[in-house]
Amino acid sequence: MSAAPVRAAVLGAGSWGTTFAAVLADAGCEVTLWGRDASVVGQVADEHRNERYLPGVRLPDAVGATGDLRAAVEGAEVVAVAVPSQSAAAILAPLAGSLGDDAVAVSLMKGVELSTDRRMSELLAQTLGLPDERVAVVSGPNLAHEIAARQPTATVVASVDEGTALRVQAACATGYFRPYTNTDVVGVELCGAAKNVVALAVGVAQGRGYGHNTRATLVTRGLAEITRLGLALGADPATFAGLAGMGDLVATCGSPDSRNHVLGVHIGEGMTLDEALAHTNGTAEGAKSSRSLLELAQGLDVDVPITQGVVRVLYEGQDVDEMAAELLGRPHRPDGV
Repeated sequence: MSAAPVRAAVLGAGSWGTTFAAVLADAGCEVTLWGRDASVVGQVADEHRNERYLPGVRLPDAVGATGDLRAAVEGAEVVAVAVPSQSAAAILAPLAGSLGDDAVAVSLMKGVELSTDRRMSELLAQTLGLPDERVAVVSGPNLAHEIAARQPTATVVASVDEGTALRVQAACATGYFRPYTNTDVVGVELCGAAKNVVALAVGVAQGRGYGHNTRATLVTRGLAEITRLGLALGADPATFAGLAGMGDLVATCGSPDSRNHVLGVHIGEGMTLDEALAHTNGTAEGAKSSRSLLELAQGLDVDVPITQGVVRVLYEGQDVDEMAAELLGRPHRPDGV
């Protein structure tokens, strides 16, 4: 007799949340997707489509939808969260202590909370009242529209508890979505948050008309910057060369489907931040995470010039060319540090 399918909930009906719900369903789970927009929820429930965020994609029949947060998580063994990082605590607060005794929470979010510097796994554990051992993180080259089209990719499932990582791995493994496990939660989460800021910088350079040399320089030095910060936080150096590090960085910095990249292009073309956000469909986490990452780095006395440059351009009115001149005018140092 075959085992009953895993019951899963995904909180957040944007492009990535909806895509991950489809992945879970394709892996054999029964999935309930929660969203705040009644029209999106209704379309997913009735038509198995989400034309607002994933136009043209037919969702599996095993994906249901509701606008009732508590109903979504009732009985769920896996609860994946894909809401904007800066509003996650407020959204999740009503669920404190309500998950099942054996349920695991999975962060699909890529950010650091402003004012608290909490990583998303920390936010989930503290807000939902869970031990760290029952929290996992999914991160990697996860461009939603490609995965929704079932193009082959891999990702990382990280948890301080290997058993939890293995449970989530089994729940989302399909023929096109290959999850690897990792116990370096700090490193995996930092890569997921910081690569968005680097992608924004690369987009700014592209929008300004700079070529591939400039963009490659930003990607490479961005990885060095992320690694420095990660090591200061106790992360495993190997993480930064893997899927969650270099893999996700390459995908996010190079794809026209990356919202952070697109936001940067608009900024480089001369738009204000508000104008660029209005022209970018969906949440571009790098814009807000840049400030929280800079605060985190400054508290650890870690040099993060690209992140600092992004903050100055977005929030302090610095000219893009002036930022580039400052980056190039920094004291010379050996490569790789």
